[in-house]
Amino acid sequence: MSGTGCHVTGDDGHDASCVTCGDAAAWLRVVDVDAAGETARCVDAEGCEELVATELVGPVAPDDALLVHAGAAIHREPAATVPVRGSA
Repeated sequence: MSGTGCHVTGDDGHDASCVTCGDAAAWLRVVDVDAAGETARCVDAEGCEELVATELVGPVAPDDALLVHAGAAIHREPAATVPVRGSA
């Protein structure tokens, strides 16, 4: 996952990354969506922001939770159905 000062680890404290590409899959919360609806600005529990491609999951809205891998959303859950660690 990209983001200044961000480092993704699994629940066991080890790096959580894809064995194929080395990137991590993580739940992020949508902050806002571009006018075309193809990119969302998202934030993780530590406040790191990432731009995420949303074409694979369809329309997203602020507060939706996205499972993100390699900069692309691969699954969407409506707002408040998936707790992002550190959010309440």
